[in-house]
Amino acid sequence: MSFIIDSNIKSWISYSEDHGFPIQNLPLGVYSVGHGSKRICSIIGDQIIDLRGLFEAQLLKINEIQNNELAQEYLNSLIALGKNVTRSIRKELSHLFTKDASPSIQESCKKHLIPIQDVQLHVPIEIGDYTDFYSSKEHAYNVGVMFRDPANALMPNWLHLPVGYHGRASSIIVSGTPIKRPSGQILPANSEVPVFSQSKQLDFELEMGFVIGKPNELGNPIPIDHATDHIQGLMLFNDWSARDIQKWEYVPLGPFLGKNFASTIAPWLVDLDALEPFKTVGPVQEPKPLTYLAQDGKNNYDIQLEVWLNDTLISKSNTKYLYWSMIQQLAHHTVNGCNMRIGDLCASGTISGPTPESYGSMLELAWKGTKPITLNDGSTRTFLLDSDVLTLKAYAQHDQYRIGFGECSGKVM
Repeated sequence: MSFIIDSNIKSWISYSEDHGFPIQNLPLGVYSVGHGSKRICSIIGDQIIDLRGLFEAQLLKINEIQNNELAQEYLNSLIALGKNVTRSIRKELSHLFTKDASPSIQESCKKHLIPIQDVQLHVPIEIGDYTDFYSSKEHAYNVGVMFRDPANALMPNWLHLPVGYHGRASSIIVSGTPIKRPSGQILPANSEVPVFSQSKQLDFELEMGFVIGKPNELGNPIPIDHATDHIQGLMLFNDWSARDIQKWEYVPLGPFLGKNFASTIAPWLVDLDALEPFKTVGPVQEPKPLTYLAQDGKNNYDIQLEVWLNDTLISKSNTKYLYWSMIQQLAHHTVNGCNMRIGDLCASGTISGPTPESYGSMLELAWKGTKPITLNDGSTRTFLLDSDVLTLKAYAQHDQYRIGFGECSGKVM
């Protein structure tokens, strides 16, 4: 059973109603101060919660934590203890930080709070493998129209399975890390001979990732009705893409150097339990998927997505638009017996909505360079320029609170 923190609970920590980290969120992350070691944390309002400090002070009492899992530099060992443990952490934190907590508890907890502006946040999980899907029908259709034609926009397999590829885990970086413009082979227009060049078509991809919290053994698929048990939570994700490098290399084996130079991830792992109130029905799937991909009920999430280029809001989308749900992605990923490990990351692929203002990439927003975007300063863009700052934001809105994911940002160098 999920653990959902009551929407009526208020905290003695002060934050605004539209703050992304209320007491109902309590995501997991990793922080450091100065040159100090990395420490596992949560966050409420603008205050980092040092979980190891609370545990060692016996304020956070979790019986299953016995082997120093809170003293690690990544969340993997903690997640490996199972969802009952992470649920217990969120439950205990909600008791410690409710406004009804005693004055002595509040004073004791304050010793383990650090203002967010005083810390550095890190990629919170040790990512062993990373898979990127292609699960937005609108995005797949738009790309197909641009590079083929409307009649053949979707490839024959697209409506039958979640298309994906295995990406590079080593180049996944935390929000705020600068992005170096990549170089590679590019085929100039009206030429049959490639040149070596910096990418002139640097792009972003608005995505949501999910983290594996429970492994499966090699040869044992994860049934779709058990997939949620294997997903710990969600993280906001940007799969940077060099479109000109990608276009030349793409055939016959798909993405390579146009993708693996960098992907940016927000620093917070938002627990699936915190998102339970925001589950929604996804798009109607026709034709009906094969039995192992068949799903019922609410399997998508109503999470608002925003893309900011410098100080201009250039896109507003939503994860509810995903044609293939996350449980379908995971069921398909493992149907051949592929074994997932704790900390593995799967990303949704670009999330585009049905209207031009909801597209999730520059490729679509500027429509392959034919419709430049005008920014607030009067300048225009077809792709990203040096010194541009690209920022993704996400939140799930409740009547009484907002669940945020933290910013996913990078500056092009």
